[in-house]
Amino acid sequence: MCPFKGLTRLSPRLCRGSFNLLQLFRSKNKELGVDYLYDEVMGLKYKGNKIHSALLKNNDLIHGEAFINAAGPKASRIASMAGIQLPVESRKRCVFVFHCRDEIQGCPLVVDSSGVYFRPEGENFICGVSPGEENDPQCFDYEVDYNLFNETIWPILAHRVPAFESIKQVNAWAGHYAYNLLDQNVILGSHPQIDNLYFANGFSGHGLQQAPAVGRALSEQIVHGRYRSLDLSIFDFDRILKNAPIKELNVI
Repeated sequence: MCPFKGLTRLSPRLCRGSFNLLQLFRSKNKELGVDYLYDEVMGLKYKGNKIHSALLKNNDLIHGEAFINAAGPKASRIASMAGIQLPVESRKRCVFVFHCRDEIQGCPLVVDSSGVYFRPEGENFICGVSPGEENDPQCFDYEVDYNLFNETIWPILAHRVPAFESIKQVNAWAGHYAYNLLDQNVILGSHPQIDNLYFANGFSGHGLQQAPAVGRALSEQIVHGRYRSLDLSIFDFDRILKNAPIKELNVI
């Protein structure tokens, strides 16, 4: 599941950094022998307590010794094919681009106590906020909620930075978090009942930042049977089964 679906809505300046990073990852993967196949998994086939193949929409079977659920906002759908309840849902997040006539030098990433954030992006600024739980259902559309900017974000921006009273919203897009309902942190590693099914789900907005470390961690688990560079066992699936959250308090 590509986290950048709807990419055409982004301006070239805004998407260039993340898109180039993905291109670098993909190019290096291909150099190392990774094949990319564009299809949809419809089911998983077992032998004992191991998965031996994934059934694709075109009826082909992909065989393997290890399978990783990295399906982003649709991770719970893949998990359900293995009879596993995964507390990960899709949560839409909107990002807004605005222009300020007054020059503000040296502005860092700012997160207001309300949760509204903003930071400079070229000649403009980007901003956003997570909606309240009562207005944050699971969904998969990419419609931008402009009322969120007009009614919630803009008044807070203007209060925090007086120059933002007369800004102009010039662009916006929507994407989806793979939101971990338990604690908003990644679910990482193997499942205790299925020997060769691994998880990299529920990043809740941290995914691109943590992807290189997670890739190495899962590689070590699959190849060596344990973490070697950094012990990330605190994020194992066991904590989901035990209902033992590692709460993330700074999700924006």
